[in-house]
Amino acid sequence: MKTFANQICLIALLAVAAAPAHATVKIQLLRPSHASPQKIGTSIVWLVKATDSNAGPLTFQFNVAAPGHHLALVKDFNVGTGKAGSWKPVTNFMWTPTGIEGDYHIQVVAKDFTTGESDTRTAKFRVDPLVTGATPVAVPTSNPLVALFSAPACPRGSTMRVSFQPQSMNVPAAYTNWIACDPRTTMTFEIAGMYPSTVYRMFAQTDTGGSMANGAPVSFTTGALPSNITFPTFDILTPASANTDTADGVVLHGSVQLGGNFHYPDVAIDLKGNIIWYYAVASGSDLLTRPLQGGGFLSIQSGAAWNPATKQSQLLRQFDLAGNIVRETNTGIIQQELLAMGESNAAPCDSIAKPAPVGSACLGSFHHEAMQALPNGQTAVIADIERIFPAGTQGDPSALPVDIIGDVIVVLNENWQVVWYFDTFAHDMGAPQLEIGRPAVLGETCTNGGSGCPAVLLLGSGVAPRAHDWLHANSVYYWPAPQNGTSKGDLIWSSRHQDWVMRIKYQDGAGNGDIMWRLGPCGDFTFNNTNGDPWPWNSHQHEAAMENNGNGPLSLFDNGNTRISSPTGAHSSTGCLAGLGSACNTTNSCTSRGMALNVDEINMQVTPVLSQYLGYYSVAMGSAQLLDDGNYFFLPAFVIQSVRHVHSFAMEIQPATGTVNGVTELNIKGPEAYRSWQMPSMYAPPIS
Repeated sequence: MKTFANQICLIALLAVAAAPAHATVKIQLLRPSHASPQKIGTSIVWLVKATDSNAGPLTFQFNVAAPGHHLALVKDFNVGTGKAGSWKPVTNFMWTPTGIEGDYHIQVVAKDFTTGESDTRTAKFRVDPLVTGATPVAVPTSNPLVALFSAPACPRGSTMRVSFQPQSMNVPAAYTNWIACDPRTTMTFEIAGMYPSTVYRMFAQTDTGGSMANGAPVSFTTGALPSNITFPTFDILTPASANTDTADGVVLHGSVQLGGNFHYPDVAIDLKGNIIWYYAVASGSDLLTRPLQGGGFLSIQSGAAWNPATKQSQLLRQFDLAGNIVRETNTGIIQQELLAMGESNAAPCDSIAKPAPVGSACLGSFHHEAMQALPNGQTAVIADIERIFPAGTQGDPSALPVDIIGDVIVVLNENWQVVWYFDTFAHDMGAPQLEIGRPAVLGETCTNGGSGCPAVLLLGSGVAPRAHDWLHANSVYYWPAPQNGTSKGDLIWSSRHQDWVMRIKYQDGAGNGDIMWRLGPCGDFTFNNTNGDPWPWNSHQHEAAMENNGNGPLSLFDNGNTRISSPTGAHSSTGCLAGLGSACNTTNSCTSRGMALNVDEINMQVTPVLSQYLGYYSVAMGSAQLLDDGNYFFLPAFVIQSVRHVHSFAMEIQPATGTVNGVTELNIKGPEAYRSWQMPSMYAPPIS
């Protein structure tokens, strides 16, 4: 694996050498919307203008240094809009400091990637505390269900959290995460997980050497849900009981509506279906992929990036509980970093001639997964790669070159720069890796704008009319304690269209990306079918992860598409399932399953711990999770009940001793969702 530093230096030198002799990039203006100083929580919009004597385009990057800290990326290089050599960002940089008070430094870098030339300007901005005496304060944020609570400084070596509880409702107090004290600054928390239009009592709790002290209480009244946003409603089909994990009393829904323009906000609800938090984008859509420890989220969103042909899923964002952007990158700069590392399949899609020649490839959109559970705060995200193959590949009948959609898993460091990648096309040489001649098991294809598909950008005259959606990766999990005894972690990823969960040799960034095994029908394991299921294997699964801090079992949501349909055509051509037929022979077996599997890498055998038919067939999407009390949470996420009614069902299953089945202890019906999580609070989501 080539190092990023060496490659980027070489590209920069070549670009500068090719630049016109008198080309210049110059930042002319960096100005805040509010004069310094401002209090914590104030949103500041930074106006930026720059000039470029070349044709451009000019890109802009924004970095922020908190008091006493180095500059850290907030928004990576994205294209600006320009005319007659004058440029500005497509969207102005909005910065909302919610941390400590003091002097911040805001840096903008303007860069022309064609010439390699750039310019930098930095401004200092003073942020004042909300607390001016000994009494804490709670103030509103832009989200009416989120407050900003600030308390006086606490002693070094201590930790602080905030307790908050409705004054007139019989519900237990909720708590933020603990934060280390710094006697030089005040302590500020975002408070989330509150009912609308409700009076709360909140106070700080300080732990000093095991001794707990409560601070002075303050009162805060949440706002109403905005009338200009349409919120989902939820029906309780099976209410919480004595066997329900009520300690995990929050259900977070990452809302999505496939194939339509309407979009509910992401919401968190209690176990009775009441909304206690929401996030809504101003325009376009978002795909909430993971909640983060301590509060916050990762989301794939639509918006302008380097390719003018599409805005679909071009942005990866981390945002806080109030909805403020903490960090952002985009497909364009990821392409540049991958190319600098020697990745040959990551070219910008708009740089490829039409019709796209055989062998050409490009990176198009982020999709399905971004997760931040790797060591040292690293983040993994999936993006699609399109590559053109000769006519007839994967049995395409068009007699034209074939557009095949593969995937790349990109690992970003704490500053969201690429440090490692796994390109599926680099591992398509056949078993035990991937086989480019093995098509999607149910023959799935895509056109640009197709439901459930990424932006397909290489189709057109001279290319087969439909792209082959070969793999359709939909989840990544960092496995910190693989069974082979290594001290370094690998990646577990789910390929929906191959019916496989696979282990990638990541080795905390030192691995070569080889596929170490493929779990699923026609893969590398045998299934210890203890319950005599006519089709024991998972198919078209979602959210596969090793539970119990990596010690297993492997949990996943088995959509069951292949099991429920007859595996003829592309799938039966592999031979291993030829003639098996459909395993959907009873009403129950025609539904999706929640599964937990013991994976024995020594004997290459899989044994079910739980294989529960859930009573609903989720055609797409879904979630799986082991709860703290030993119950499991599953989400049949896309259940078509009529032409206009598609629902999800958030279900908690208690395993029954001595069987692979369980009992439903909670069932909440809501609108379709991409993923859901059952968790104790907005600050402590599951890590799998």
